[in-house]
Amino acid sequence: MTQRSAIGALHCAVLLFGLTGVLGKLADSSPAIIVFGRAAFAVLALSLCAGLLGRVSWQPLNHANCYRLTLGGLLLAGHWMSFFIAVNGAGVAIATLGFASFPAFTVLLEGLIFRERIRHSEIGLIALVSLGLLLVTPDFDLASTATSGLLWAVLSGLLFALLSLVNRSGVGKLTPAQAALGQNLLVTCCLLPFAAPGLPDLPALSWLWLALLGVFCTAVGHWLFVASLSALKARTAAVAFALEPVYGISFAWLIFAQAPSLRMLVGAALIMLAILLSVLRPAHSARPSAAVQE
Repeated sequence: MTQRSAIGALHCAVLLFGLTGVLGKLADSSPAIIVFGRAAFAVLALSLCAGLLGRVSWQPLNHANCYRLTLGGLLLAGHWMSFFIAVNGAGVAIATLGFASFPAFTVLLEGLIFRERIRHSEIGLIALVSLGLLLVTPDFDLASTATSGLLWAVLSGLLFALLSLVNRSGVGKLTPAQAALGQNLLVTCCLLPFAAPGLPDLPALSWLWLALLGVFCTAVGHWLFVASLSALKARTAAVAFALEPVYGISFAWLIFAQAPSLRMLVGAALIMLAILLSVLRPAHSARPSAAVQE
């Protein structure tokens, strides 16, 4: 893959990830059904691709790999569940911005788990994200759906940061394709008991949105992201991911007429500035990048 095609693949992946909240909202179902459908269709797409390509290397599933795969699948299920609860409660824009707090959690958790020194500049970035989140919510009242939705979205960011650190830690790591397939399969099995009662009554149009969410925003988006890293630095990819909230807010505005307020736009700008600053730090202060499963 050339650098130009890699950049194109990367931005397509970010665009697809930005559509996640919109497609979940269009599915108009419970978070359990949305997460189950997304994971199930992703498993089908990843299995089909692995069978057609026939070039996926499979690592043996020893105890360490099984533990990592199980923990990663549970964190992925919790991340998706909390995100779609936030979408249903607060809308696509606030949910996307709340999730964008995950770089701040990654900095804190890396310092605690890997005993890496947290620099003053990183504390400043965390403060910037926190200020942005305070501006994003119109009225910080725990009884309001907007505030509770934002808190669910922040929890989604925390779980995603933990998932990234699980993918970073340990030995005998699985290949990205094997990890993605295994984690999505685990999510499907975990959510099936909760989603099954509502599946027979799910409209055909909702199945279509779930299929698009699972195939394109999960399987294809992840494949494009991993493929782009063969020709691009992880730092370049991280900068592109700062555009994900922009796509999410834009799609919500166009499709659901969820026009952001000036205060929300200022908060969004602060969060995206923090993301950009976190990946534009000098190379000697950069930490190893973790695999992304959005």
